[in-house]
Amino acid sequence: MLNGFKDFILRGNVISMAIGLAVGAAFTAVVTGFSTAFITPLIGLATGSVGDFSAAEFTVEGAIFPYGKFLAAAIAFLITAAVLYFCVVVPMTKVQNRFTKEEEVDIKAALRDCPRCFSAIPAVASRCAHCTSEVEPDPEAVSLAKLPVQR
Repeated sequence: MLNGFKDFILRGNVISMAIGLAVGAAFTAVVTGFSTAFITPLIGLATGSVGDFSAAEFTVEGAIFPYGKFLAAAIAFLITAAVLYFCVVVPMTKVQNRFTKEEEVDIKAALRDCPRCFSAIPAVASRCAHCTSEVEPDPEAVSLAKLPVQR
């Protein structure tokens, strides 16, 4: 029983996930601190609030609604999402696209019906293999297969 738990813990993906969560929590703390220290006071200056905008609240029949905390959290979320997108997702997509090979086109995979005998033939075929009648190749399939135009 303990061996199974040890194997589970020592798997590479579990350790990577734990490291990712720790780094994510630290990154969130940094972004929240930046938002609280710089962005929230700037919004407070722009809206005419004095001091920390995250302390803004309103009261309805004795219930207190601290909307400033929500706005500070929303701003921190947007900053986190933007930084992750532009600093992680976009570069990783570019790296993956650089190393991704272009898939080869199987010229026989695209089929169509022969107009004379209605048998399935490749879309690039100029003659039916079943009835030997001449057919016009599909221009789109010919261009995808990078074949010369037949006349």
